[in-house]
Amino acid sequence: MPEFEPGALVGGVPQAARLVAPLAERMRPATLDGVVGQEHLLGPGTPLRRALDQGRLRSMVLWGPPGTGKTTLARALVAHVGYRMESLSAVLDGVKELKALIALEAEVPGDLAPRRRLALFVDEIHRWNKAQQDALLPHVESGRIVLLGATTENPAFQLIPALRSRCEILALQALPPDALRLLLDRALTDPVGLAGRWTAENGLFDAIIRVTDGDARRALTYLEALADRADGPVLTLATLATLGATILHDRDGDAHYDVVSAFIKSMRGSDPDAAMYWMARMIEGGEDPMFIARRMVIFASEDVGNAEPRAISVAVGVMEGIARIGMPEARILLAQACTFLATAPKSNAAYKAVDAALKQVRASGALPVPAHLRSGTRGEGYQYPHDFPDHYVRQQYLPDALVDRVTFYEPTDIANEKTIKERMAWWARRAR
Repeated sequence: MPEFEPGALVGGVPQAARLVAPLAERMRPATLDGVVGQEHLLGPGTPLRRALDQGRLRSMVLWGPPGTGKTTLARALVAHVGYRMESLSAVLDGVKELKALIALEAEVPGDLAPRRRLALFVDEIHRWNKAQQDALLPHVESGRIVLLGATTENPAFQLIPALRSRCEILALQALPPDALRLLLDRALTDPVGLAGRWTAENGLFDAIIRVTDGDARRALTYLEALADRADGPVLTLATLATLGATILHDRDGDAHYDVVSAFIKSMRGSDPDAAMYWMARMIEGGEDPMFIARRMVIFASEDVGNAEPRAISVAVGVMEGIARIGMPEARILLAQACTFLATAPKSNAAYKAVDAALKQVRASGALPVPAHLRSGTRGEGYQYPHDFPDHYVRQQYLPDALVDRVTFYEPTDIANEKTIKERMAWWARRAR
């Protein structure tokens, strides 16, 4: 352990408190350069990094899955620009605490020079109701505070429009394996982490990464639990299995991805029994149920599509339900989605259509919008379909250069898409 210095701060936290805190808290980086992952936001030359390096920080909402570093990033952002930081929890605090904090801030002498500004971090901001969110508005709008909200829920549905319009939304991503591996290795050797007292059995980090699905906090919690239970200098896979993270796949991860692949291909092949077996393998192997649910949401659009439009609603509904109830009951929701998707009619026409359209856009660039489709009075000549029989009128919608040259969406003759195909053919006959 590092030498103890009374009153010393480590990352803005008293050293004495930091050394007894959970490993995930002790390993929280104090600077922006220490943050791993989120390269799409913080990488060199990104707009956010340029603004931060110039000492500028705007109100923003950090949105992402658990364990992606929302709190860590908020603290690092504030430290990087030199603002002062106060924190509230939307679970524990409300308008009373917000008003008290603002009143105290109003007593601070001096102007609003950038180095004096207050950054207010509100954890789980989606838990505040409309009235509580409304209380933030005048202070964010006036610039008295810079708001940093953290949420696992989509801000488009959980935050009021007035607050969203005053904040930049930053979408954080689950940490990739290389970032988690770096964190685990750092925690194993860092003096405020496990200080090199243990080594990891070959393949242990890969196993932890597989069962934590991009969640840094869970990964570090597993590592700390392994150290607590270790009966020697090596942290082992056998001990990991005793923590409820049973690993049924080989150590290099190939079998893990093979099982996921078998699950998807069984649903695509309309075999509900096989799909259920592979899903059970993942559940028993310690997969996060949200990992399985997200793959089914993707499958619902990629492989079922408009052949059964309800598929995406079922898959998303199951994912949202799992977030609210958790395991073990979540297995029942997963089973419903799995059997529905496996037995649904299949079409990948929408998936093929978007890739074909993207390929065309990349090839042809930003073609001009036809004059009659432009906004407002600039769109003179547009024919409003609802003014015509059957709410349809033939007119040009593609850019001039693509008329009669491209077809992106080609519905199949399967289930609901057969009806779509017939409707499109009827429109084509009407246009002749």
